[in-house]
Amino acid sequence: MQYKMEMNITIETKRLILRPIKKNDAKDFFELDSNPEVHIYLGKKPVKTIEESQKMIDDILQQYKEFGIGRLAMINKTTNEFIGWSGLKYERNLRKEFNYYDVGYRLKEQFWGKGYATEAALASINFGFNDLKLKEIGAAAELDHIASNTILNKIGMKYSGTFVHDNTQLNWYTIMKSDW
Repeated sequence: MQYKMEMNITIETKRLILRPIKKNDAKDFFELDSNPEVHIYLGKKPVKTIEESQKMIDDILQQYKEFGIGRLAMINKTTNEFIGWSGLKYERNLRKEFNYYDVGYRLKEQFWGKGYATEAALASINFGFNDLKLKEIGAAAELDHIASNTILNKIGMKYSGTFVHDNTQLNWYTIMKSDW
């Protein structure tokens, strides 16, 4: 089931504001996704041009229109810095056998290891269950991506096996509203 809603969503946590992504976030997206370290577990294909970042933003804006939900910009409340993105996405490509609501996050390297991804992911799951009334949320992480697998476990997601996408084996996690 798909839930359409206006994309005027703002989620606040102790340290973060999660807000809709805007076209003028392209410079920050480029800084994030042109870093090869950020893409070690994302197919090792960092973006090379700002146009690629603009296309990513256009894809997110299209998700907002089609599904009423999509990734959100992660902003530091104190400094107003763009840290990365997080949030829910209606995922139609990763698992060929079914579509699902996915929780995800991607941060600029200088913000790794500070708990921002965990904080944003918890807020996103809470929003999904309490505001969107979802029954289940999924997530995937490469087997060797220790940080992401640790976060998914820490936020209460349950390991549910592995699957292959683009010749890469991924761990699959789910969380049910009834377990939240």
